[in-house]
Amino acid sequence: MNVERAFKSLSYLAVFCGFLSLWITGTFSFLGAGLFVIVMAMAWWLEGSRWQISERLGTAFIVLAMPAFFILWRIDFFDFRTAEAAIPGVLARLILTMTVVKLLQRKSDRDWIFLYVMAFFEVLLAAGMSISGLYLFTFLSYILVMVCTIILFEMRKTQDAINESRRVELGRPAESFERAALPLRRLPVIAVSMLVAIVAIASPLFFSLPRVGGAGIGGSQSGVATASGFSDTVRLGGIGTIQQSDEVVMRVRVEDRDSVTGPIRWRGIALDTFTNKAWSRSRAAFREVRERGDSDLIQVDYLTAREGLTIQTVYLEPLDSPILFVLPRAVGVQGNFPLLFKDSHGAISFQRANERISYRVVSDTELPSSEVLRRDRSNYSTKEANYFQLPTGLDPRIAELAAGITADSDNRYDAALAVESYLQTQFGYTLEMKAAGEQPLADFLFNVREGHCEYFATAMAVMLRTQGIATRVVNGFQRGEYNETADVYVVRQREAHSWVEVLMPGENVWVPFDPTPAAGQNPGAGTAGIYKTVNRYLEALEMIWIQYFVAYDSQEQRSLFTSLRRGASEYNDKASSWLMAVQTAIVDWWQEVRGDEGYQASIVAIAYAAAALFLSGIILFLTVWLGRKIVKLKVWSRAWGRLFGRKRGSAVEFYERLQQLLADRGFIREPFQTPLEFAHAIDLPEAIRITELYNGVRYGRRGLSPEAEIEIENWLTSIEKGQ
Repeated sequence: MNVERAFKSLSYLAVFCGFLSLWITGTFSFLGAGLFVIVMAMAWWLEGSRWQISERLGTAFIVLAMPAFFILWRIDFFDFRTAEAAIPGVLARLILTMTVVKLLQRKSDRDWIFLYVMAFFEVLLAAGMSISGLYLFTFLSYILVMVCTIILFEMRKTQDAINESRRVELGRPAESFERAALPLRRLPVIAVSMLVAIVAIASPLFFSLPRVGGAGIGGSQSGVATASGFSDTVRLGGIGTIQQSDEVVMRVRVEDRDSVTGPIRWRGIALDTFTNKAWSRSRAAFREVRERGDSDLIQVDYLTAREGLTIQTVYLEPLDSPILFVLPRAVGVQGNFPLLFKDSHGAISFQRANERISYRVVSDTELPSSEVLRRDRSNYSTKEANYFQLPTGLDPRIAELAAGITADSDNRYDAALAVESYLQTQFGYTLEMKAAGEQPLADFLFNVREGHCEYFATAMAVMLRTQGIATRVVNGFQRGEYNETADVYVVRQREAHSWVEVLMPGENVWVPFDPTPAAGQNPGAGTAGIYKTVNRYLEALEMIWIQYFVAYDSQEQRSLFTSLRRGASEYNDKASSWLMAVQTAIVDWWQEVRGDEGYQASIVAIAYAAAALFLSGIILFLTVWLGRKIVKLKVWSRAWGRLFGRKRGSAVEFYERLQQLLADRGFIREPFQTPLEFAHAIDLPEAIRITELYNGVRYGRRGLSPEAEIEIENWLTSIEKGQ
């Protein structure tokens, strides 16, 4: 490939890699991406023509672009979903605009450098706008292409300087000196070698320095009021359809999933006050401060038993709410938090929002048995009065319905099961919000008879309250889809859910119930077939990217070091076991040789040992013989030369080989001798012919044909053999 064409191709590819890293963040639509690609193609086609804009005009456009974009930003010309995305979004568009101007301009080396810098800023900006695993691919592609481009750029620059010096020395026009054939095929090898060296040096530092703070600039949630995402309130009576979103809310890894009793739900916030149309929290402002102690674990509740403990690691996307999602009942939280807050209803929150965070939770998921719960007939205390609250003017039919459903139940637990079963089997699930009026709950129970999870949770909580049973509504998320490849639960916005907790005062435990029909539980089952398989592996790669790059903090650092230490310990155990087995085998063999098990066993053991020694000797002899043969035939050097050598032989390489071979025979070139004088002085025909070809390549700017390369190799072999 022509050097200039290769340089231009790599430079344009570097610019495209920078743009691609921005595009995967969702900053630009397909239309915007298409326009940029069209401009790049047009700039390629116009390269070197008179239709390119001048450097002065290009500079003017770039200078005017900065105040223009500032004005557009101030007048809200760009429509961004969140305020956090506005500044990087405007900056991304400004950088691409300046890149387009430079692409359409006549370019000097300085302009190419400007384009490289713009591509670098695009990759850097994309790192803060996305945690997608695709960014890793675009980043590695950019690094590889950029290393090749910079190497070729410096080689061109050096060759131009050499040509200029020769022009000055010989007084010939610079156009008469063509660029030498550069080893373009070696560029990927050199680039990959540099990357491997960089990774080898940087990896220990990378994994020894944990990241701090949140990753990225925040989420891209649209904030639609009727979206099925998490909310700290429950409102009934709206008319319309719930919009489901596949945006990921969190990824959760659960250690020892078999230890979890009952369905998996990620608890967020509990609500206790109902006003016929909405749920809210009483004493919402009251929060207990839980500070970090000597260890990194922040205790948020008391441990009742050591059985039933479940550890979860949560990778949480940015949300509008500062709530931590956990398996109930959380007793300890470990993460990058100086302190946490716990409200009177068990919700755990932190100080900062709109950041990606990761944390680890220890939860006591053990619940009393159904027999124990049925025997719980203790009275409630006055401090639980808010969990019996009913709104004024509540439709009396609701209490009558609840009384009829629970008539055969003589304890709270069976009453809750009866109401739960009634709602699950006698009502339908739908995302259409049909119930309305001043009392949408009554409309749901007696007219519409279908709804989504918030109606079912509200119905059960209110019906049990009418029967003197303390309840509260909980908002959080369902289990999500389990990815066995990544060993995580992937929880999306459409899996937001509401359920009910019933207080058993004797056991002092809140027992969860979910009255939503099966159609509304765990909707994230995913699709089947090859798409699901491919998507599962892509999510696993993205999980690795998030865990060890985006959310790698001191907690993950300790986890990684623990895994490495455990792996080293297991390796040492296996090595010790193997050495012990070898030692035992040697002892057993020696006992047989010594005759402890009889004369015949001794003869057999000696024969086995002799056969093993003989076989080992044969293998060693063949290995040494084959190695010497390979070295003598110079297989590897020739293969390397065929694969990575220049298309035209290197004058320096073959002449240096000649000088080395002659030096081995006692012929040393004196400083005052020219190469041809030296060859004639030793009167060796092969040396004279090789030197003539060397002079033609070195000073005549001629290349070597494949036939000449073969001849040179044969001559060098002849000199080496002393023929």
